[in-house]
Amino acid sequence: MSDSISPEIFNHLVQLAALGLDPAEAEYLRQQMNNQLKAIDELKAIPLDEALPVTTHGVPYTAENTPPIRPDEWIAYLNPEEILAQVPHAEERYVIVPEIPHTELD
Repeated sequence: MSDSISPEIFNHLVQLAALGLDPAEAEYLRQQMNNQLKAIDELKAIPLDEALPVTTHGVPYTAENTPPIRPDEWIAYLNPEEILAQVPHAEERYVIVPEIPHTELD
């Protein structure tokens, strides 16, 4: 497999994702990612008929068998205070989440 993830590239990705991994976890995850890439390469090597339509799943949906799009319906929850009582921090009935730390990319 020529497209394996090197330790250097993996460490860079871990840094970009701000993950806290110890060396054993990092190596295990890198190997698992390389196993996934290997599996993808094996699938790409399977010869397929060019006339075969491409699908993203096992059922080729056509105009005839595609289910209709359901309309979005907003249904108010009867007791929003019950939900707000469960959140760690809320102000004026809004759920407050902590800021996600990030670094600027060059």
